[in-house]
Amino acid sequence: MKNKKIAILGATGHIAKGLIYNFSKTRYKNIFLFARSLTRLQYFLDEINCTHKWIKKKFDEFKKYDYDVIINCVGLGTPSKVKEAGSDVFNLTERFDNMIIEYLRGSPETLYINFSSGAVYGKDFAASVDDSTLSKWNINNISSSDYYGLTKFNSEAKHRAMKNFNIVDLRIFGYFSRFMELDTNYLLGEIILCLKNGKVLETDGKNIIRDFIHPIDLFSLVEKCIINKKINDVFDTYSKKQITKFEILKYFKKNYGLKYTIKKNRNVSSITGNKDNYYSKSRKAGKSGYIPKFTSLDSIMQKSKKILQ
Repeated sequence: MKNKKIAILGATGHIAKGLIYNFSKTRYKNIFLFARSLTRLQYFLDEINCTHKWIKKKFDEFKKYDYDVIINCVGLGTPSKVKEAGSDVFNLTERFDNMIIEYLRGSPETLYINFSSGAVYGKDFAASVDDSTLSKWNINNISSSDYYGLTKFNSEAKHRAMKNFNIVDLRIFGYFSRFMELDTNYLLGEIILCLKNGKVLETDGKNIIRDFIHPIDLFSLVEKCIINKKINDVFDTYSKKQITKFEILKYFKKNYGLKYTIKKNRNVSSITGNKDNYYSKSRKAGKSGYIPKFTSLDSIMQKSKKILQ
């Protein structure tokens, strides 16, 4: 395991940073990091005191090396970036996905781990999803809020069709770490910014449910996929337990003195659609040996402490 050659694309993204941090605490030697800005990448590696002599390159040098595993973390990452990209989100996703698939054609034994999203199910999260949930799209009225989910849906469909390749899609529903960009319109980012700036948080009365997979658990799932290398499948990610919005608010009020106000008529919208119950009850990932150790609250407690320190 520790001698496998592992490429991580999009190495300055939120999820990638968590993976890199956890790889840095192991004895993996052959890690290849690809990013648009090598300056930003090196700054991050210095920040986490990573002393491994890993290879750091820009994307145009990806084809020069051989890999046992390719992890695709390329993405827009935040709602504001998704909104700004508009239809270009299709081009971005296709460009890197096709680049990796082209590599697989010459190296069919290589494992490709792609980060997808719960957004593939559509925008109807009045209830949580599970293994029997159907993806829903208003195909005769596609709007800009559909673009992100459809790009993920398209990639997953293409990957399942390529059964001769080892490809795993990991659907992220919620993920929080100390490397998160705070100015993102996500609830946790808004809470921490309010605490840092001494402001009152405004929120609506909906008690939404979220599921934040812990960075260590996500790293564990990635390792399980690497062990089960001969695989072409998709897994919904999950923590040991979900959490409601008011449980989150209660925690920050009790431990950090968060002040918040409920505005019943507050207009809350998301570029990818509103998601009241954005989590999955699917436990198919357990077949790979994945068993989460941390709850959503564990993630919030541990990682917010790092940020607020």
